[in-house]
Amino acid sequence: MARGPIEGRIMVVAFEGWTDAGDAASTAVRRLVEACELEPFDEIEPDEYVDFAMHRPVVRTLDDGTRALQWPSTIAYAPTRPSARKALAADAGLDVSSGNEGEVFALVGAEPSRNWAAYAAEFLEIARGCEVEAIVFVGAMLADVPHTRPIATSISSDSRELQSRLGVLQSEYEGPTGIMTVLSLAAQDAGIQTASLWASVPHYVHNAPAPKAVIALLDRLSEMIDVTIPLGDLIEQSGEWERGIDEITERDDDMRAYIGKLEEQRDAVESPEASGEAIAHEFERFLRDENRRPRPDAQGDGDRPDDAPPV
Repeated sequence: MARGPIEGRIMVVAFEGWTDAGDAASTAVRRLVEACELEPFDEIEPDEYVDFAMHRPVVRTLDDGTRALQWPSTIAYAPTRPSARKALAADAGLDVSSGNEGEVFALVGAEPSRNWAAYAAEFLEIARGCEVEAIVFVGAMLADVPHTRPIATSISSDSRELQSRLGVLQSEYEGPTGIMTVLSLAAQDAGIQTASLWASVPHYVHNAPAPKAVIALLDRLSEMIDVTIPLGDLIEQSGEWERGIDEITERDDDMRAYIGKLEEQRDAVESPEASGEAIAHEFERFLRDENRRPRPDAQGDGDRPDDAPPV
């Protein structure tokens, strides 16, 4: 089969939390939601699945001056553009569309902390209801990479068809994993093809959003699902992000030396083939290290969340 974008109805999924370094994955999917004019039509309530000490509810002031809570739910989005396909989610009052953007659904929200089997069942019910044929899981991980080089991305799939179409391989990782792998394997068992897209975010800037990683994810995602996603102000934000880090590291000799070593390592594996292998090895090392790392406190002050991501 010739290489090309994924065909048919596609759901793109990201979770806030462990698999969202620099807020890159969730921001990328929300940009997709905006670009494709997707609208919410279903949600997975958080009470049974989310640890509110890790994903706290947010209080906001509404236009009328009243205060309201926003709970960390998982929201599913459907396309609303004109379609020749039969309408889905009719009970939610949406006209689900088809054709490029009209073929794309999305799901984004807080990473569940417990009851993963029950969560997977609810997730699959939504996916089946949308009649999606493929699911793309989007993640971002903290890694030993320099901010001064292009953000490395990696794609893998357990589906033979998607491996051939995207020109990617199946992950060979074995060990502790996370919710996206649980959902991916459940979807595969249900006859839905899956692929995973990951970006590496410099670990020494883990407390700040990483627009450069968002751009890298959107570039690859656009190719995978054949949808144009405008970058808008992300390019300017990415430049400011990089300049800001430069200014901080300029005053720290040790940090400059460390980043210089990361640059040398990255330049040594700058070919696409080598970069893919390097990020795979980095990911496996990251999983092993995180499995040994103690749980951060409930205020979220630890260097990284404690759940292991999927591959």
